[in-house]
Amino acid sequence: MNPRMLLATTERVLRQLAGDPRSIALILVVPAVLLAVVYYLFEGETRPPGVPRTFDRVGLMMLAIFPFVVMFLVTSITMLRERTSGTLERLLTTPIHKADLLFGYALAFSLMAALQSLVATAVAYWVFGMDIKGNAGWVVLVAVVNAVLGVALGLLCSAFARTEFQAVQFMPVVVVPQILLCGLFVARDSMNSALEAISNVLPLSYSVDALQEIARHTEATSAMVADLLAMAGFVLVALLLASLTLRRQSR
Repeated sequence: MNPRMLLATTERVLRQLAGDPRSIALILVVPAVLLAVVYYLFEGETRPPGVPRTFDRVGLMMLAIFPFVVMFLVTSITMLRERTSGTLERLLTTPIHKADLLFGYALAFSLMAALQSLVATAVAYWVFGMDIKGNAGWVVLVAVVNAVLGVALGLLCSAFARTEFQAVQFMPVVVVPQILLCGLFVARDSMNSALEAISNVLPLSYSVDALQEIARHTEATSAMVADLLAMAGFVLVALLLASLTLRRQSR
């Protein structure tokens, strides 16, 4: 890879995003608004003294799921627009390498994903008073890695879509099964063996596991670190596959 080409691509994508207020709102505002909806869903609950709020458990999981979903959508649609508009095809006729282009996109969206995760986590802690045992810094880290995971999968899936509608159609194929099987609704070890086996190879499962570890422990655990490394591995694999499927032509 050429660092100069990679950074030039990153700068171009960030400039494009800066000129698109709707994308900025979708990335930075929507997850915080959805988190507020989750908070008010459980605002009136009654619980015995000493029992944690439902929001502290569910809201924490949403810090993994909302950034993942939003960044998957934004990245896949934006990359598809680059292809259908001919921009991607023109760029690939220049000396820029596929890896420089793809990782430049990934870096630009990852920076936005980090900002998104910081905003959502700040809202959860400072506005809605989320209270868990673990350090907020670890929560931010997991949220950022999870958002970057959404970026990587969005780049990968965009290679197989020809229209924005087709890009959105990947949601029930790639995103929804992960939400259902990640352990949010039913503990993974309580699922039947087939579903548990599937959940073991889905990246979102490791995000939820890592956040559950953070919620239960005041210090980082080996299980949490292992989950983070697994998530990072999924990101690298998705980016490598995306680079292999990146086509020069839009049709």
